Amino acid sequence: MKLQQLRFVREVARNGLSVSAAAQSLNTAQPGVSSQIRQLEDELGIEVFIRHGKRLTGITEPGYQVVAMIERVLQDVDSIKRVAEEFSQQASGSLSIATTHTQARYSLPPAIKRFTEQYPDVSLNIHQGNPTQICEYVLSGEADIAIATEAIATYDELATMPCYDWNRCVIALPDHPLLTSEPLTLEHLAQYPIITYDYAFAGRSKINKAFADCGLSPDIVLTAIDSDVIKTYVELGLGVGILASIAFSRERDATLRSVGADHLFESSTVRIGIRRGSYLRSYVYDFIRFFAPHLTREVVDEAMAG
Repeated sequence: MKLQQLRFVREVARNGLSVSAAAQSLNTAQPGVSSQIRQLEDELGIEVFIRHGKRLTGITEPGYQVVAMIERVLQDVDSIKRVAEEFSQQASGSLSIATTHTQARYSLPPAIKRFTEQYPDVSLNIHQGNPTQICEYVLSGEADIAIATEAIATYDELATMPCYDWNRCVIALPDHPLLTSEPLTLEHLAQYPIITYDYAFAGRSKINKAFADCGLSPDIVLTAIDSDVIKTYVELGLGVGILASIAFSRERDATLRSVGADHLFESSTVRIGIRRGSYLRSYVYDFIRFFAPHLTREVVDEAMAG
């Protein structure tokens, strides 16, 4: 049994059973991938994949268990490499963060600035997506850390830690009548077209729940994954916006006005998620602490231990 064979199996599983796609991602030849997988199956005495002619059409029952174990083995191999890097190159390496646009644009910059100043030789990468995509980035090893709202807490494979709570504001053009509604109510909001986040984002579910609990059906005319897109279309007069309070600045967004909506919607929690069993280099602990000072190394280790 060779590590190369395990990587071939994992990559085929990740690429929807496409041997050619797996070979391309591993920069190798397709026949070699098929041959090595066959050799591994012969050694194990089972078939990992179901075949129809030369095509792979599924994963066998024992194959699912084998693929899951291979994933864990290769994650451990990556951790071994990280241990070696920790002691041979203590201030260099890479850190990959998967997060939403709002976090990347509005809450992460201070932590990233401090991190790059302290670790100039660490390559920093940011992957943006919705909460589900973010978690998959971390589970697949493409990213080290996930930062998003509540959804990541539903993944048992991730150790998750709360960073901070946030709520929403309502934005509109300066002359919009909604801005003079005191106090602002959901009934007032429901009278106007609304622009807000796509449903894939955890915070959106709390918006829907608030209206539903009051028996209201809001007129949501446009959704987006990007706070700046929401502001753009509010500026065009297409409706009023509901977005994270952190995404609005009176100075930066001078063409718009906002009113707090903390009393209308339940607050949400931003969390950090890390794949259980991962080996974290010292600078990863530091980045987490820069972003959420209460998440010390001891707190992170305790969460990772379950």
